[in-house]
Amino acid sequence: MAKNSNLAAARKAQNNEFYTQLADVEKELIYYTEQFCGKVVLCNCDDPAQSNFWRYFHLNFTQMGLRGLVSTHYDAEEPTYKLEYYGGDDANVEAGIRTELTGNGDFRSPECYDLLIQCNIVVTNPPFSLAREYIPLLVNSEKQFLITNNLNSVTYKEIFPFFRDNKMWVGYTSPKRFLCPDGTLKAFGNVLWFTNIDIEKRHEPLPLSRRFSDNPEMYPRFDNYDAINAKKAVDIPIDYPGVMGVPISFLTRYCPEQFEIVGITKTPIGSHLRTKIYDPQIQHRAAGCTKVTKLNDAAAILVPGVPEKYPFYEVDGRFYTTSYPRILVRRK
Repeated sequence: MAKNSNLAAARKAQNNEFYTQLADVEKELIYYTEQFCGKVVLCNCDDPAQSNFWRYFHLNFTQMGLRGLVSTHYDAEEPTYKLEYYGGDDANVEAGIRTELTGNGDFRSPECYDLLIQCNIVVTNPPFSLAREYIPLLVNSEKQFLITNNLNSVTYKEIFPFFRDNKMWVGYTSPKRFLCPDGTLKAFGNVLWFTNIDIEKRHEPLPLSRRFSDNPEMYPRFDNYDAINAKKAVDIPIDYPGVMGVPISFLTRYCPEQFEIVGITKTPIGSHLRTKIYDPQIQHRAAGCTKVTKLNDAAAILVPGVPEKYPFYEVDGRFYTTSYPRILVRRK
């Protein structure tokens, strides 16, 4: 819980100075070596002097068969520079062509967008607080990419459609700790790699052993979505033909040949799949009761009697519980 709290606090404060460790870059990139041959790599959210992405690709430039490496430095207030490397001295990570930028190196600037269009693959750790802007820009550029980001961003209306439409998926590993500018390490939860580079893992079916017919009580039906709830990806029943709600961590096991992503139980991107709206509602918490509309922002499960755990919701004498947004899937 503390790891997730660190990430939430960083987003709220828009503290984006967290550097990916070299070991974490190595752990993921080992699966992609063939895809980089003959390509120009752009690190457009990196300080070359600090970036382990720059270091990794520089040191392995010849071995990976790269054609070029470009990194842009960002400064919040002053014009800055880009650094380019096209081979010759891989061991010297300071070797490269430095060119001054007219702006501050913001990935949204015209000159940085031009660099994006000119490259083949983007590999970086973008600011978590700017995921809603960065990821659509990246996907719509139609360039290949491999980036770190928070799994919770899957629930954003700007990002979820890319997973639903198979324009982006999850990579192999999960970085756990990031370097801060002062040299300390900070742990974050639910940070994964997002990519549109085809990988073997993506086509490995999720082994299923549960059967809905053996234990239907294990899969309560949502009251406001036409779907049943599977608490974990491994709980998905092999014999249920309809729509199922699964946790967002399901994306780490998602195989497009095995499942279809139908939607998500979150407004506004999942509103068209919702079957009813509750009004009025009372939210029960340990501190007391309040009138809310939160039940309409999630998948609701009708429960018999008063739930033992807070929070829960009451509508016309009936009681409901909710869960974090569920991805709605159907077996193919």
